[in-house]
Amino acid sequence: MAATRSAHTVWEGNLFKGSGVVTFDSSGSIGEQPVTWASRAEEANGKTSPEELIAAAHSSCYSMAFSNILDKAGNPPTRLVTSADVTFVPGEGITGIHLTVEATVPGLDEAAFQSAAEDAKVNCPVSQALKGTEITLTAKLS
Repeated sequence: MAATRSAHTVWEGNLFKGSGVVTFDSSGSIGEQPVTWASRAEEANGKTSPEELIAAAHSSCYSMAFSNILDKAGNPPTRLVTSADVTFVPGEGITGIHLTVEATVPGLDEAAFQSAAEDAKVNCPVSQALKGTEITLTAKLS
């Protein structure tokens, strides 16, 4: 069964002086979030950006994929802490994403851990959607 999730943005004004509000329609869990060019290209100042939203999507997707890969291999994780850093350069766009994961996985050796971490990086659905962007990974087994 397919699942569709929705959000919408209302933008007013031009790119540099205008502003918008992103609303998470499917869940309503986050509420309305302000977005501006300055929050995207300069300082966040309490507002979000498309890149922060991608980072949230990527870190959560990666965690789910990695958890599933580990579990299917017989080593369910106790804990995964994943962050995603999305780099945006005005005039160039998104130039890279770096995932960092620290995991507690009882009974798993370092080589198997790194292999599973890389598998999740390549195959999580958000990574698949962002194939045109360089995605790097730092994975640490606790």
